[in-house]
Amino acid sequence: MSGGATILHADLDSFYASVALLEKPQLVGKPVAVGGGVVLSCTYEARAMGVEGGMPLGRARQLCPNLIVLDSDFGDYVDYSDRVFEVFRQFTPIVEPLSIDEAFLDVSGATHLFGSPTDIAIAIRKQVLEATSLPVSVGASQMKFVSKIASRVAKPDGFIVVEPGTELEFLHPLSVDHLWGVGPVTQESLASLGIKTIGDLSETSERMLTDRVGNARSAHLHALAWNTDPRVVETTRRAASVGAQSAFGGDHRDSVELHAVIARLSSRVGARMRNKERKGRTVTVRARFTDMASVTRSKTLRGATASSAVLYRTGASLVDKVLEDHPDRGLNLLGISVSNLERGTALQLELGVGDDEASPGNPKELELQALDEAVDALREKFGRRAVGPGSDLLSDSSDWAEGLSDIMTRHDEDD
Repeated sequence: MSGGATILHADLDSFYASVALLEKPQLVGKPVAVGGGVVLSCTYEARAMGVEGGMPLGRARQLCPNLIVLDSDFGDYVDYSDRVFEVFRQFTPIVEPLSIDEAFLDVSGATHLFGSPTDIAIAIRKQVLEATSLPVSVGASQMKFVSKIASRVAKPDGFIVVEPGTELEFLHPLSVDHLWGVGPVTQESLASLGIKTIGDLSETSERMLTDRVGNARSAHLHALAWNTDPRVVETTRRAASVGAQSAFGGDHRDSVELHAVIARLSSRVGARMRNKERKGRTVTVRARFTDMASVTRSKTLRGATASSAVLYRTGASLVDKVLEDHPDRGLNLLGISVSNLERGTALQLELGVGDDEASPGNPKELELQALDEAVDALREKFGRRAVGPGSDLLSDSSDWAEGLSDIMTRHDEDD
């Protein structure tokens, strides 16, 4: 590891809302939220009124009656993200995406070309702004988690460099919820012990923490409070999975409506994979309940696929499994992702595979692959919303399943 603050965390500010404002500049300076049933992203004017990401839209309107809500399909978020990541890779090949709008960068091998980490942070912010007109906040330190915290503190549209040896001075005054793994539930549990800041946490014995948050989490949080984090920037994460998710308000169990959501997500994910010339073997569905707990269900296919139809059939069956396993719980988010990725989109037929089997080796997939190609061509020419799953027209789900976002890598859960 370099002796300098050479691990950067770059995080686009209010990404979805910022992209929407680029398309509707007349809304700049106004309280704007992007989403449907829930708020996917919002401007700082909306945040000043108490609106937050993940908040039900009804609650957001109560807090901010003049809130302007834009459809989450508005704007080409993936295109903007790709342009931002191109800027990142101009400075270093060691880039670890965390999502569509944030990444770690290891610039230890780039300082002789571009100057100090501070110089690089300034240059990245400038070039991202020039390439996309989007603001990005950057944190830099020797540790990944410190850099991520620094970029959060630097928002909006700023940067903070935490020089080696000053980490504890930076960390300890901050609220404990800045640490990875401290969500609302853990924060409330720690507050009951009088722990409000990272400094308070560092002075609390691990034994006392274990009684409240468990042994593994106790050791993890105590280590972070003392600036111990051995993780390095991993460049392989970008190819780990491709996915999308949709958050929606209410309490939903109707399989027809939920299948319609999976159809939209599968269409989006399949198109992205084909565009990137990727296909994958493992399909994972993530479902979140109204109490904010979540579960995942996965299936590994006989062969790799980029077929939207195969993804839909597999995802729909996994949703049905979730509903069967949790008969008394409603959902407010669904996501689907594909992992075990490999290059190429050519379909390889398999012997002994029935026509009704959800498999990329199904002979009917030749027809469906041709359909995918036709849909991709129409969207390329007329825009992403020019054609979509028929279930959007036949189901009310399109009215509430609008909190859609792309997932470039895995999700790290809080509480």
